[in-house]
Amino acid sequence: MTKNIGIVLYPDFEELDAIGPYEVFGMLGKIDREWRVLTIAATAEPVASLSGLKVLPDFTFEDAPPLDVILLPGGLGSRQAMDDSRLVEYVRKTGESAGWVTSVCTGAMLLHRAGLLHGRRATTHWGAIDELRNMGEVTVLDDARWVVDGNVVTSAGVSAGIDMALYLISLLKDVETAKAVQKMMEYYPKPPEFEGPATEGVEAATG
Repeated sequence: MTKNIGIVLYPDFEELDAIGPYEVFGMLGKIDREWRVLTIAATAEPVASLSGLKVLPDFTFEDAPPLDVILLPGGLGSRQAMDDSRLVEYVRKTGESAGWVTSVCTGAMLLHRAGLLHGRRATTHWGAIDELRNMGEVTVLDDARWVVDGNVVTSAGVSAGIDMALYLISLLKDVETAKAVQKMMEYYPKPPEFEGPATEGVEAATG
């Protein structure tokens, strides 16, 4: 039986919030054909991200299949999306029946507006911590890469969604599968060095 991971898109979503987890879950689907990742939006028209990337959704709110995992990306568009009653109602209904409810960045505020964070612990992008906290009825954690509370998993901003998605695979499947996906992606973050020998090397090469 196919298990569905749905990423909900709306205008001006943050690209990596959605595409990062899409890559992770897409790799899971290659390892285990039982799982598939799909995109869902209000209409069948392309959805433009904050930087202009246009994504053609696989399903609309009306024809999307039941989801085992629902994921809400963040982005500047999340504020306007919170006032979209159709989107919020879809998230509420789908989240109530999904096995796992997840978000990246300010997607947490959409989960909150849908009533799915009430009484829970959560996190979001560092720049939106106070904004989410001020919504009330949620315990917001600072400096957390991701937070698990029951079947709800929220992550910090942008690249944190990749880490959260990999961790979620360890729960959906097992640690070995999560590590296999990580290896397929060659995802072993090593922050760049902006001072010292690395910078000196660049100066030497360009001087």
